[in-house]
Amino acid sequence: MRSSTLKLIVLLATVLTTIIVLVQLYWLKKVYSFEEKQFNNNVVKSIRGVFEDLEMNDNPSMIFQQLIANPSPDYIVFKADTLPEKDSLTFYLQREFADFDVLTDCKLGAFSKDKKKYIYAEYVPAAASSYPVQQVTDLPIFDDNFDHILLYFPHRSNYILGQMNFWIFSSVALIITLIGLAISLFYFYRQKFLTEIQKDFVNNFTHEFKTPLAVMKIASDVLSQDRIINQPGKLQRYAEIIKNQTEHLQNQVGRLLKAASTENSHLPIEKENIDAHLLIEEALNKVQPLIEEKKAKIELKMEENNGHVYADRAHLELAVVNLLENALKYSPNPHIIVETGNSEHDFFITVKDNGIGIEKKYLKNIFKKFYRIPTGDVHNVKGFGLGLNFVKRIIDAHDGKIKVNSLPGIGTEFKLLIPVN
Repeated sequence: MRSSTLKLIVLLATVLTTIIVLVQLYWLKKVYSFEEKQFNNNVVKSIRGVFEDLEMNDNPSMIFQQLIANPSPDYIVFKADTLPEKDSLTFYLQREFADFDVLTDCKLGAFSKDKKKYIYAEYVPAAASSYPVQQVTDLPIFDDNFDHILLYFPHRSNYILGQMNFWIFSSVALIITLIGLAISLFYFYRQKFLTEIQKDFVNNFTHEFKTPLAVMKIASDVLSQDRIINQPGKLQRYAEIIKNQTEHLQNQVGRLLKAASTENSHLPIEKENIDAHLLIEEALNKVQPLIEEKKAKIELKMEENNGHVYADRAHLELAVVNLLENALKYSPNPHIIVETGNSEHDFFITVKDNGIGIEKKYLKNIFKKFYRIPTGDVHNVKGFGLGLNFVKRIIDAHDGKIKVNSLPGIGTEFKLLIPVN
């Protein structure tokens, strides 16, 4: 399974997990609303029972619902033509609450419209209540135009949540399980991605070293023949082949060691005032054999007035060499333009080629270590996917930037921006 497919699976699983969590939260809210409604219904039934027991209403024909108001979630007010004695009201209210499973504490107060105050107040604990009995003070007055009984349930929300224990625990367990699954999928994807990178690296490493070693083996077999001493031209040619292949392997090993040694540390640079034009010429000299092999056309557009920049000579030259090598490797008939100049507060070096180009979807990954753009046969061009990564690290160490413009089939332009100050 490729990373793209696995990435899609992880994305879909994450979206599905999010939807399930949201649905579960929605149902928890619905269950809370249901329990809240059930609690209010039980309280109303209890009040109806108290009315029947104490005959608090002088007009039995009045619709019961018109006697009850719910000014806020924790408060219920019911009108009373006759205010009963405190002990009687407390007794019957406790009994009705027990009958209708209203198992939470209540504060009650009897309000007199004539006296404009509560004539008494009482704390009514529920059966097996775990809350301490409190003094009843400062009950709010919602309406002073009629006699009424006020019921206040201080622990109403906690009681309703207690009724939802099964739903809450099961939902939390489900959410934790889904989150754990999502995290596991993420790490599985990450491990799969790293495994693919490792596999590609091993394949590239094998391919990169197999061909030079095979060439060196053939050349050494030829040089080991007795008659080669009588063929100086052939001797020199095969010796040169071994030398070139050895230098190539040394360069690749050097790149690997350089990448490994700077993996977890900031790239050490030593800045000095350097001539960028001279540096570019030296970089071109280092890739001259490849230029001749590819019969490349090199066009230089140097800014004559100011070609100096404050940078690390060795590292900046290595960055330019890497860009030149890529331009030569990925261009069938290379025409490379190297340009320098100043742009606002930066000095820039541009390497532009007429190669195969890079699709836009790959541009964000080209500076990642070991990343190589899939182009059918991934081994048709040599390399480990380290060059551009190292170029970026060099420019980052200079506090600079890299800009890339590319069109498939047209070519690619890399622009290195290095701060002047």
